Amino acid sequence: MNNANQNIYKPYILRVVETKDETPDVRTLRLKFDNEEEGRAFTFKAGQFAEYSVFGEGECTFCIASSPTRPDFIECSFKLVGKVTAALRDCEVGAVIGFRGPYGNYFPLDMMKGKNLLFVGGGIGLAPLRSLFWNVLDTRADFKDVSILYGARTVSDLVYKDELKEWESRSDVKAVFTVDPGGETPDWTGKVGFVPAVLEQMAPSKENTIVITCGPPIMIKFTVQALEKMGFAPENIVTTLENRMKCGLGKCGRCNIGSVYVCKDGPVFTYDQIKKMPDEF
Repeated sequence: MNNANQNIYKPYILRVVETKDETPDVRTLRLKFDNEEEGRAFTFKAGQFAEYSVFGEGECTFCIASSPTRPDFIECSFKLVGKVTAALRDCEVGAVIGFRGPYGNYFPLDMMKGKNLLFVGGGIGLAPLRSLFWNVLDTRADFKDVSILYGARTVSDLVYKDELKEWESRSDVKAVFTVDPGGETPDWTGKVGFVPAVLEQMAPSKENTIVITCGPPIMIKFTVQALEKMGFAPENIVTTLENRMKCGLGKCGRCNIGSVYVCKDGPVFTYDQIKKMPDEF
């Protein structure tokens, strides 16, 4: 069975096998296909997204937060913001949900091979970066230096805390974590400062480097401005605009920016592409 043969309107049935609270309002669900044959046949690439549904409540659009290199499960991470996310949050281990996807394009992994990679994330925006980051770490020999700068408003707002510790301990990763001024705790050992400012302090080299960034729009805006000031070419800055999407199929029009539909033409874009869109940042 191939993904392409799947009716795009008919959801797969996935079962919750694990839940984890990342922050007071962000939860991660680990999901497995109820039909094992469908699970074995399912493929996706880092950066793609899906529609997750609670039957009778509706569906929401999130990235696939797990890595294609770990095909035994699908993970999604979401913030509690409304009716559907509240219903998803109520799903306990054993519950079934609907899953449509994968949709959209993906991070240009082949183009990144042999290059230095710098990941810059903020808040829940680490979710789509996480898929690519684990993909890179699981194929580590294909890449040169790998660095990650991740920040959140407060220490409690940092997601994937156990994984942050793991990344920080690895000798083949340079990891820098920060929280906004006032968001630190007495035992916080990371940086204190806004992500774009900490990025400028890091002063990464533009040579043979691709930057992948995702976070709140204001963070992305000032991050790309800082990168341009440091000489990074717009085509070497990659981001994802998934927070604009709803139907996932280019039907509802919610995600169009000029002639571009984020769900069909994205959600992954280079900053060079975004600069040609009307008033995105």
